[in-house]
Amino acid sequence: MSSPTSQAPGERPTPSRGPGPAGAGAGRGPAAFMGGMPTEKSLDFRGSSRRLLRMMRPERTLVLLTLALAVGGVTLSVLGPRILGHATDLIFSGVVSRQIPAGETKAEAVERLRQQGDGTQADMLESMDVVPGHGIDFGQVGNVLLIVLAIYIGASLLGLMQGRLTTAVVQRPMFRMREQAQSKLARLPLSYFDGQPRGEVLSRVTNDIDNLSQTLQQTLSQIVTSLLTIIGVLGMMIFISPLLAGIALVTVPLSVVVVSMIGKRARPQFVKQWGTTGRLNGHIEEMYTGHSLVKVFGRQDQAAATFKEHNESLYDSSFRAQFISGTIQPAMMFIGNLNYVLVAVVGALRVASGTLSLGEVQAFIQYSRQFSQPLTQVASMANLLQSGMASAERVFALLDAREQEPDPAEPERPAEVRGRVEFRDVSFRYTPDTPLIEDLSLTVEPGQTVAIVGPTGAGKTTLVNLLMRFYDVTGGRITLDGTDISAMTREELRSKTGMVLQDAWLFGGTIAENIAYGASGASRERLVEAAKATHVDHFVRTLPDGYETVLDDEGANVSAGEKQLITIARAFLAEPAILILDEATSSVDTRTEVLIQRAMKSLREGRTSFVIAHRLSTIRDADLILVMESGRIVEQGTHSGLLEAGGAYARLYAAQFAQALAEVE
Repeated sequence: MSSPTSQAPGERPTPSRGPGPAGAGAGRGPAAFMGGMPTEKSLDFRGSSRRLLRMMRPERTLVLLTLALAVGGVTLSVLGPRILGHATDLIFSGVVSRQIPAGETKAEAVERLRQQGDGTQADMLESMDVVPGHGIDFGQVGNVLLIVLAIYIGASLLGLMQGRLTTAVVQRPMFRMREQAQSKLARLPLSYFDGQPRGEVLSRVTNDIDNLSQTLQQTLSQIVTSLLTIIGVLGMMIFISPLLAGIALVTVPLSVVVVSMIGKRARPQFVKQWGTTGRLNGHIEEMYTGHSLVKVFGRQDQAAATFKEHNESLYDSSFRAQFISGTIQPAMMFIGNLNYVLVAVVGALRVASGTLSLGEVQAFIQYSRQFSQPLTQVASMANLLQSGMASAERVFALLDAREQEPDPAEPERPAEVRGRVEFRDVSFRYTPDTPLIEDLSLTVEPGQTVAIVGPTGAGKTTLVNLLMRFYDVTGGRITLDGTDISAMTREELRSKTGMVLQDAWLFGGTIAENIAYGASGASRERLVEAAKATHVDHFVRTLPDGYETVLDDEGANVSAGEKQLITIARAFLAEPAILILDEATSSVDTRTEVLIQRAMKSLREGRTSFVIAHRLSTIRDADLILVMESGRIVEQGTHSGLLEAGGAYARLYAAQFAQALAEVE
């Protein structure tokens, strides 16, 4: 069946989008009734983070294993500098030992230095493990270096395994999120899509989920590792020298303040960035979908101007977001360098006084760098997290959007679907304060063909949308063979209905697949019969690949009339109990239309048909013609009877159909 979102102009409020510059239709359609596009809310970082964590709950076993690997890898990484410092002590002790005469003991050397008035060197020598006259023990140094090498190799392997598991921890929830988004789109009412540009919806399902996935992939493992590194390194720093650890920690509060201030300014810019991205994508999607009309009406300059406006807005918000968040890392590096200078100076004094060994100070300086590095990394990831959470909030807004009313728990179905349709005191309005249809009653007997005509905005397409339950009635009821359609499942109701709309919808696939879309499992013989009955077979056989000709999603390799014929063949093959034709022959020439009408006549036999049309050849043979104005049926009868009455139908005939009749006859 054709796309349910298509409609004749003016049949119901339409969203302000199309092949002209964005905003050209502002103030019209459901979007206008709902106050336009929703404004971007401030980023709920905590709420979005908690929700993401809940989504990762099924992977808790992998998360625990990832944490265990992270703990193991960080532990090995933290032990490396301490052991490497021991190698430095061995080398330094060997150098000092060589400078002491072989016959002199360590105590004698210390006493000699004190007598020479060099107390600092005496204190340092006294704290060292030296053997006078001996040089560097390269064997012991080599053993220490091999241990360090093994430790770092082990840490790297654990990090590699951690990264592999982190990929699974991140991608599985993203897989489920995409599934949820796809399922959500199927449950959203038509009014949601009427109020949202298609590019905006696509941006949330594609760009925002991709951005969130990349953010989690880049930050999740690194944050865990960085936090564990901070804890482990801090423990080693306190163990080596509480004084130096206290000096290193002086800069931590300053770092927290800097990150907090910068993050607070960057957060709204990221929200604005992704909101602007959605609007830009919506505009681009519209322009490329309607590029022919843009050129025909000479709106390239206006379209380009609108693109430039959106692009500049995106550039501005992206530049601000990235620049503001990008200042975090240089600020943290500056604070880290201050910390490095303080530790180096005080550490040198402690070595000179003999309180610490040179290897301990070297290890501590490494630890101080290791301590500041994860702080810098965490701060640098703040901009990624802000961007990711902004995208997460937009996706969650889609997932939380109000859905259509669920199908009844115990659905009803007609005992036999014959096609008797009854509208009983039906009322409908898109918004509470704007009535469209009021107290409409209508009975259509099985097999009847009902034509619905009227001026633009009369409610013709809205009527069939109510029958299809694309929208639910505000008041009254619609029954199918005595069963209230609201008591039926939508799938059951729509399986009995075939629909061909003015906007022919084809998907990327072969012509055969497009025809068989509404009747899966249909044999090739039935498919070809439907194609012949709707005059598709003739032009298909002129194509090099025949029924296996692949169409793109826009159907650009067939004409507009041929696209319409394919959609009619699709409805023919489905053999529905109720047939809805909404300007179904608007894209074909008069001769082809006459042929299609003959096919449609056989198609409509035994089926209830609703035909919305402006062209005379579509409705002259209808059993009943309804004339609608302002949501009400003002006249009903046959073609000849309504012409004789000289009322609203006669006026429409004189205004719209006289020329069409002359062409056909």
